[in-house]
Amino acid sequence: MFNDIGPLELITLVVLAVLVFGPDKLPKVIQDVMRTVRKIREFSESAKEDIRSELGPEFKDFEFEDLNPKTFIRKQLDNDELGLKEIRNGFDLKKEMAEVTDAVHSTDTSAASSSGGRIDMTKKPEEPGEDNRPPFDADAT
Repeated sequence: MFNDIGPLELITLVVLAVLVFGPDKLPKVIQDVMRTVRKIREFSESAKEDIRSELGPEFKDFEFEDLNPKTFIRKQLDNDELGLKEIRNGFDLKKEMAEVTDAVHSTDTSAASSSGGRIDMTKKPEEPGEDNRPPFDADAT
């Protein structure tokens, strides 16, 4: 539940709780909050059991976490019947990205030799010669 709260944030919450509720009321507030959380959990578990019993024996292994799209897709992709693990393991994305990077930067010797040598694609500014001045636009200035 609190996986993404760091120690500094936790200390800040404790200090804020002590300032808001005071040290004498804080234990009572914590008990009330925990009692409420416990009741909510009991209510949700009983609702889940009611739904499972109403669905019947066909859905005895139904998990409500499967309704989350990420969990559903992950569970389906990990299914061995489809053979997707072999396909997924066949792709080495780091290797393919390294090959593309080498091809772009022309560091791969086979790509450079097949293209007829190294091509210089750096942009060089063209310096106008003494006779080749850029056109002058009087309206632009």
